[in-house]
Amino acid sequence: MGGQYRITGDKYPRMRRRRGRRMAVITVACAAALGLLGWGTLQLIDVFTGGDKASAAGSAEDCPPGASASPSPGVPAALPAPGTIKVNVLNATTRSGLAKKTADELKKRGFRIGEVGNASKKYDKKVKGTGILLGPTTALKTSLQVLGTQLTAAEPRTDAARKGVEVDLIIGDAFKKLTPEADASKALTKLTHPAPAPTNSRKGC
Repeated sequence: MGGQYRITGDKYPRMRRRRGRRMAVITVACAAALGLLGWGTLQLIDVFTGGDKASAAGSAEDCPPGASASPSPGVPAALPAPGTIKVNVLNATTRSGLAKKTADELKKRGFRIGEVGNASKKYDKKVKGTGILLGPTTALKTSLQVLGTQLTAAEPRTDAARKGVEVDLIIGDAFKKLTPEADASKALTKLTHPAPAPTNSRKGC
C-alpha cells in the first residue's frame, strides 16, 4: 500500500519502548509484592514462635567468643588468716614498752606473736616513719598485706635473703598506736572479700 495511508517506520520503535516500560513496571511491582509477602510471612512466624531463635542468634552475636551469660565475680587470691601469721614485734625507737604493748594488742586481734624486743642495729633508731613491715619476698602479697591492715601507715618491705614465713613489725618514731580495731577489721574484710567484678550489661551476656 502507498500514498497517505502508508505507515512509516518511525512509529514501530515508539510502540516497542512503551511495551518495554510496561513490562519493567510490572516486573518491579511483582518483585515488590513478593518481597512484602515474604516479610509478612517471617513476621507471622516470629509472632507464633516467640522470637526464640532470633533472640538466641542475637545473643550469640552480642557476646564475644568465650564469654559466659553471667560472668562469675573475680575470686581473690588466697590470703592467710591472722592466726596463721607469726609476727615479731620490734621497737626501733627510744621509747620503752612499745613492742610489748603492740604485741599484746596484735595477739588480741588474732595474730601469733614471735619475738618481742628491740630492733636490730640495721633499723634501731633509724626508722623515722610509723613503722616497717618486713618479710620474705613471698610474703609481700600475702602475710604483709594482712598485717598491713593493722598498721596502714607502715611501709612494706621484703628481704630476698630471708627464709621462713615469719614477718616483722618494726616500730618507728612516728608510731602512736595500731589502726583502730574497727577500721582494721573493715580493711581486712575488704582485702579478703573484694567487691564482685561488674557484670556485662549487654543482653544475654
